[in-house]
Amino acid sequence: MGGPLGAIIGRYPSAAAGGDDELGGGGGPGAGIIRHNRRCRDIAFLVIFAAFWVAMIVNSSFGFNQGNPLRLTYELDYKGNICGDKHGDPNLHELDVRYWMNPNQVYQSGLKNSKVNLADAKAICLMECPNPAVDGLNFICDYPEGDIRLSVDDWINRDYDYFEFLTPDMRNSSLQLQGPCYPVIFPTVNVYWSCQFIARASNVSLKHWQQMGGVSIDENILIDKTVHKAIDSRSAVLKRYIADIGKSWPVFIVCGGILPVFLSVIWLLMIRYFVAAMTWVTVVLFNGLVISVTMFCYIKAGWIGNDPLTVVIGESDPYVHISGREISHLHTVTIFMTAVMIIAFLSSIAIVRRILIATPVLKVAAKVIGEVQALIVFPLVPFFILAIFYMFWFAATLHLFSSGQVIRNDCNIDCCSYDLKLGKVNCDNCCGYSIHYTPHISIAILFHLFGCYWATQFFLACSSTVIAGSVASYYWARGEISSLH
Repeated sequence: MGGPLGAIIGRYPSAAAGGDDELGGGGGPGAGIIRHNRRCRDIAFLVIFAAFWVAMIVNSSFGFNQGNPLRLTYELDYKGNICGDKHGDPNLHELDVRYWMNPNQVYQSGLKNSKVNLADAKAICLMECPNPAVDGLNFICDYPEGDIRLSVDDWINRDYDYFEFLTPDMRNSSLQLQGPCYPVIFPTVNVYWSCQFIARASNVSLKHWQQMGGVSIDENILIDKTVHKAIDSRSAVLKRYIADIGKSWPVFIVCGGILPVFLSVIWLLMIRYFVAAMTWVTVVLFNGLVISVTMFCYIKAGWIGNDPLTVVIGESDPYVHISGREISHLHTVTIFMTAVMIIAFLSSIAIVRRILIATPVLKVAAKVIGEVQALIVFPLVPFFILAIFYMFWFAATLHLFSSGQVIRNDCNIDCCSYDLKLGKVNCDNCCGYSIHYTPHISIAILFHLFGCYWATQFFLACSSTVIAGSVASYYWARGEISSLH
């Protein structure tokens, strides 16, 4: 006999037929059929959900207005430009790497109780990190402007060096490490789009610098640690993780969208036509997937093979080893995946009897799919709805995490640098630029994350309700109709 749910879900007869007129009346064959129109009763929830969506749109609009996803990957130069931004002053297209020009400023920013902050050290954007000359001295000069009649392209083609064009005043200023040109004494490598100094000064370049009458340059290893500390800070690592989401959109589309839909249809078809083997096929594929992900983590962690994850972008000296939080996080994930792999394998062995029970359950499911063939097509509806939602949500996420204003720092340091526009050494406005976030940005981000969970669960619940109603109606229809005849 059917339970009371037979009279609630579906449009078919139920064994719980009674004399209730609302359900059909009488005790005859038509009893138990729901005849009144079904409608939404939870109006209060729908009002709250609609208000939530209005808040989501307003919250995301703030991110789209104030954010710039380039800030998550690239840093700021001393003018407040984002490296790689073609709308900067000057045009910084393809100039992606931040380089600190004055090594003494970098050293001083690492000293305890120092008023100098690394964010205020003079930095410009280059195409790649410079290295000292083998048999001479290279210079990195400021963006060409004022009396320096060079285009940005010419400046790049000259390896950012126009020292030979400097006036005597400019040369004297440069020898005092006040610009516009600064010597390249230390080798550098590209670590997440910032030039990491290697505290190994070139003796040849340093000798040429001293012969020219340049001021003393600090060679302490602190210059290395100071830059690494800034690049490896928790906030910088979080920004890079968020930026990786934006960079990985082709992977999300293929592996998170197209491929799962294709494999889901294949899986449903296999249940329909190869139901006897599908239980074991699913278990084997699941364990194989877990093992594959674990082995991939081992390879990227450097514990297997020769293709480990590195924090250096591009080619570098193989004898230079630079660590990072990302590598430590990968090691932790690898250990976690090892535990998951072991638990999954042992669990598969422990539930062998339950797997055998699952086979007849899948056979019943195969019959349902055969009778209600729309079940194969219907999941495409919530899929496309969620796809549109996720595109909007991820775009808003990138803008929210990068929202803020680029404002000059309020620093109290004694520094001077040559201003090419003014044509003289300027001791004002030595402070650098930073991104200042609004006080409520953390609340906006938390609400945005919660909004993703609520909206996703709402769409999935609606989909599950439709599927449950279809399957339940199928069961009760078959059982009661056959008994009525």
